Amino acid sequence: MEVYLDYAAATPMDKEVYEAQLPYFTQKFYNPSASYCVAQKIRQDLNNAKTHIAQTLGTKSASIVMTAGATEANNLALACVTGPVISDSLEHDSILACVNQREHTLLRPTKEGFITPENLQQALTPQTQLVSIEYANGEIGVIQPLRELAKVIEQERYRRLVHHETTPLFFHADASQAALTCSVNVSSLGVDLMTLSAAKIYGPKQVGLLYVSPNVALKPQILGGGQEGGMRSGTENVAGTIAFAKALELAQQYRTSSGLQELKRNRNFMQKQLTRLFKCAVISGPRNDRHRLPGLLHISFPYLEARRLIIILENMGVYVATGSACAASKMKISHVLKALGIPEYIAQGSLRITLGKHTTQEEITYAISSIEKAVNSEMQRLNLTDKIICERMNNESVTSLHTNA
Repeated sequence: MEVYLDYAAATPMDKEVYEAQLPYFTQKFYNPSASYCVAQKIRQDLNNAKTHIAQTLGTKSASIVMTAGATEANNLALACVTGPVISDSLEHDSILACVNQREHTLLRPTKEGFITPENLQQALTPQTQLVSIEYANGEIGVIQPLRELAKVIEQERYRRLVHHETTPLFFHADASQAALTCSVNVSSLGVDLMTLSAAKIYGPKQVGLLYVSPNVALKPQILGGGQEGGMRSGTENVAGTIAFAKALELAQQYRTSSGLQELKRNRNFMQKQLTRLFKCAVISGPRNDRHRLPGLLHISFPYLEARRLIIILENMGVYVATGSACAASKMKISHVLKALGIPEYIAQGSLRITLGKHTTQEEITYAISSIEKAVNSEMQRLNLTDKIICERMNNESVTSLHTNA
């Protein structure tokens, strides 16, 4: 059996999404910028798709800029200001790479991965121009309290208004990992900019978008023919936009369906079974299900190597990801786990398991059995047992306490 459990990395295209875009590769291939009637019909289809996208986000189509994926959208969002930026140490590399090029502050998360309104309040200065916080993290699954963070930003805007300060302050959220299971209504979230990726919601890869509030002045990074309101030049990806609209429509339906609850039950079942089998296993991320992506399980097996576990599991037909970033010659703790303060002996044995809409109970049962065999195999190779690992962890905790004292 082959079991794919890496949906946070990529999702297969939904059949309805696939069929919606097909005509625009063949008989409806025309460039929407051309002046003749058949091309203008494609322009209308493109505009209708953007309108549907905008309606899902609770905004107008003029506020949507289509991009070639979430990375481009994040780069475009961060380029709208030149002054100080606040972000956090859990962010995707496409955010951190941009943030590191300018004056910035990185907020430290709690042990469960939350960015608190209090921390944001303390970090804000009169010079801060942009705050960028990921809606949901794709490694540990934490869902950030965007509404509460937005209130802090709104209070700072009001303070600036009262004191006649003209420095702008915008709020950006990368919602790529959240869009399938969380509301993406921009008004209720209180964001000025928001990134989405079709590839994370059963749509095509290399198709993304950036929501831009009317009060934000973007600075185009790709110049040319002036498409996307001058914000992103280049011939429009009509098929991709049509597909994205359909994928968002299906995602909105899924959020209110029984499938979402089933996804959460399946994840919790996996977690319960694996932690029952291995008392030493460590779960990262929020303890409360309401604040964690329903299909994501981040589990660590201390003193083992995730890289070896992944190879063993692949040979069994089970595909998962590691919670650690793998360099070519050695395991390296990921920046997310490092930010959470997870010790390296735990982080090096981390697996990120992400379930999808169509993951079956049979697949889950097989995956649990395979993970049990893989972990036991590695323990035997290292002359370890679950009991020995638990005792080592207890000793590590005692040593840490004495060191801190």
